[in-house]
Amino acid sequence: MKVTLKSRRLLLLQNLLFVVLFLAAVGLVGWLSTQYNYHADWTENGRNTLSETSAALLNEMPQPVVITVFVRETPLMRKHIAELVGRYQRYKADIELQFVNPDAEPQRVREMNITAEGEMVIEYAGQRTQTQQVSEEGISNALQKVLRGGERKIAFLQGHGERDFLQAANYDLSAWAQQLQAKGAQLYGLNLASASAVPDNTSLLVIAGPRADLLPGELVAIQGYLDRGGNMLWLVDPGESYGLSGIGKQLGVILQPGMIIDPNVSQVGMQLFGTDDPRMALVASYGAHPLVAGFEFNTLFPMARGIAIDDVNETWVRVPLLKTLSNTWAESGEVMGSVGFDEEDIAGPLNIGVALQREVTSDNGETQQQRVVVIGDGDFLSNGYLGVGGNLQLAMNIANWLVSDDTLLSIPARSAADITLELDETELATIGVGFLVVLPLGLLGTGFFIWWRRRRR
Repeated sequence: MKVTLKSRRLLLLQNLLFVVLFLAAVGLVGWLSTQYNYHADWTENGRNTLSETSAALLNEMPQPVVITVFVRETPLMRKHIAELVGRYQRYKADIELQFVNPDAEPQRVREMNITAEGEMVIEYAGQRTQTQQVSEEGISNALQKVLRGGERKIAFLQGHGERDFLQAANYDLSAWAQQLQAKGAQLYGLNLASASAVPDNTSLLVIAGPRADLLPGELVAIQGYLDRGGNMLWLVDPGESYGLSGIGKQLGVILQPGMIIDPNVSQVGMQLFGTDDPRMALVASYGAHPLVAGFEFNTLFPMARGIAIDDVNETWVRVPLLKTLSNTWAESGEVMGSVGFDEEDIAGPLNIGVALQREVTSDNGETQQQRVVVIGDGDFLSNGYLGVGGNLQLAMNIANWLVSDDTLLSIPARSAADITLELDETELATIGVGFLVVLPLGLLGTGFFIWWRRRRR
C-alpha cells in the first residue's frame, strides 16, 4: 500500500476517533458505576450477606435510620463497622452512618451515656436505643427495638412463689428476661393482689410455675384478661395447679398427673446433655405449627408433665407443639431410685406443650388473634437449663409468636466451615521431606538431565 498524504490523514483521523470513543466508553462506564451497584457474596454460607430475617425487618421500616457510632480514629475498626452497616444500606438506602470520636466530643458521650468504644446509637421515627454488640444480631435487635417503640410489655405474675424474672438463681428466669429485653420488650412484675386487673397495654402475661394458691379475685382478673383477648404463657410444673385448673378447662387443655420419665436420657444423656437423670424429657419431635416450623434442635425439659387436649372444647384452635419419644411415660408414683412403667402410669409419647389460637373481637369492633401457649415445664426456661440444646431458641420463638412477631423468630448465626487441617508427626515429616528434599532434588535432576541432553547434540 502506497503511503500518501491522504492515507496519513485518514490514519490520523482513525486514531483520533478511536481515542475519543475509548475515552467516551471509559467515561460511560465510570458514570454507570455511580448509578448502579452490584454486590456478590462468594463466601461459604453467605457470611457477608444480610440474613432474610434482617432484610424482612428493614422492609417494615419506611422512615430513615441514623446510626451513630462512638469510636476513635481507628481505620480498621471503622472499616469493619462501615462494611457491616453497608450490608443494611444495600437493602435500605436511607440508613445514615455517622462516626463520632469520643475523645473529641466528651460532652456528647456523657449526654448519651456511652460506656464502651464502638457503642452504637440507633435512631428511628423518634425512638432511640443503644447497643454495644457490633454484629448483625446486635444491630438487628436494636432496629427491632426502635421499630416496636417500647410497645411490647410483658407482665410476670408475682406473689405466689413464681419463678422471678429479676433473680439469678438456677430456678429463676433472669437469663431469658435479658434476651427479651434485648429484643425490645419491656418487662414488669404484676401482683394481682394489689392490682385490680391486668393492664390493657400488656402484650403478654407469663404465669411461671406458682407454688401457692391464687386468690379468687386474682383468678377473676386473669379470666377477664383472657376474655379481652390477652395473650398468655402458662408454665405448669408437675403437681398442684394452685387454683388454675379452671383456666385450663376454659382453654381446653388437660393437665396430666405424674412426672415424665425418659429412659433415653439415661442412655445417651451424659454425652448429649451432661446428665443421665431420667426425669429429663428429651424432645426431638415438634408439631405442625409456625412457632416450630423448621426447628431442628433437640430440647430438654427437666421434671415435666404431660398435657392433653380436650376435643370437646371447640373455642380454641389447639396444636400440640412438643412431643416426647415413644418409650417415655408419666410416672404416677414417687420417682426414687430405679423406676419402671406400671399399669397406673400414662404411656408415651406425651405432649409437653400446646399452642392455642382464636379470633376475638375488641370493643371497637376490630378482630385480632389471641394466642396462648401452655408448657408442662418451667425449668427449660430457667437460668440453669436455658443454654441447653435448643432451649433458648425455642423460648424466643414462643415469646415472639405470642406477641405476634411471626416474621422475626430468629437471626441465624453464620459461620465458616471448619477448614483446619490437622496432621500428625509422620504426615508433617513426609510433607517437610517432600518440599525440602524431594522436590528440590527433582528439579535439580530435571535441569541436569536437560543440560546433558543438549550437550550430546
